[in-house]
Amino acid sequence: MLRTIRAAAAAALLLVTPTFAHDGVIHLGPINISSPFSRATLPNAPVGGGFLSIENTGTEDDRLVSAASSIAKDTQIHEMAMEGDVMKMRHLGEGLVIPAGETVELAPGSLHIMFMGLNGAFVEGETVTVTLTFEKAGTVDVELPVLGAAAREAAHTMDH
Repeated sequence: MLRTIRAAAAAALLLVTPTFAHDGVIHLGPINISSPFSRATLPNAPVGGGFLSIENTGTEDDRLVSAASSIAKDTQIHEMAMEGDVMKMRHLGEGLVIPAGETVELAPGSLHIMFMGLNGAFVEGETVTVTLTFEKAGTVDVELPVLGAAAREAAHTMDH
């Protein structure tokens, strides 16, 4: 009986614990997170951004409901969009839907993670940790490599 309970507990942990594949993709149930990065900031910059791709391989929509990080006083999910001739940024307080079978890109000038009230600069070559919480898939920590201040996408290495 005790062996069965231990086996069931171990199986349950495997279902809720993210696994890190050799391809650099973070797997959290049907959610796959890839190409994470951030950009270097000036020493006294008050804000920074985080970017990544979120793929939902499941049959049901999920929602990125929050982001948190110890590097900032507040971490939010944001959207940038043109309103006429003006680029506006807004907090997505209800989170971000990740439709079933689709990929949502968080990229510069678009959807992104906004770190506000930084406790320190984002330094090129270092990493920033962000905790992402999904409505259905759960919670996972993601390391965002800090690239140059003008980076437009994650660095891709060729390991042949």
